[in-house]
Amino acid sequence: MQQQQQQQYSSFSLADCDAVGFDLDHTLCRYQLPQSARLIYDSFAQYLVTEKGYDEDLLTLAPDSLDFCCKGLVLDIEEGNFLKLAEDGTVLRASHGTKSMTSEELLETFGTREWKHFNTISGMVSRSDVSDTTSQTLCYYLYDNYFDLPGALLCARVVDNGYLGSLWVSADLML
Repeated sequence: MQQQQQQQYSSFSLADCDAVGFDLDHTLCRYQLPQSARLIYDSFAQYLVTEKGYDEDLLTLAPDSLDFCCKGLVLDIEEGNFLKLAEDGTVLRASHGTKSMTSEELLETFGTREWKHFNTISGMVSRSDVSDTTSQTLCYYLYDNYFDLPGALLCARVVDNGYLGSLWVSADLML
């Protein structure tokens, strides 16, 4: 059995592969997060500008802009709001695009501050269905890992530039 495994490993060649994929979410390693985030942001922004015709302003990023990113952000696609939720669905803080909402705006927008879609995602980590752009369930996106976070900043900046609505988010930004 051991000889068969050795023979199998010795005959493996990357040249024989059509594609190679990596899933680094749960890999034991030390990330250089600021550099990784910047690289991911720049790659996504370049794609949107060159391939989708978005404003070139997306290519310019202030040094402290990545401070916007934090795990657990939820994008309310219908409104263009980014939310940080408590365990009970209370909106702890929010922004429209990259502009932080004041306490008064939070109260005006959310009333009791419980997010309207919280019961949909309560008890699970999920996203609404981004594969079906006509679906009524396309209403939120959860940024739950370090590779998604630069996309949150990019989406927020797109909202700042006046684009809003679930079709652009699903088609262009949910890569």
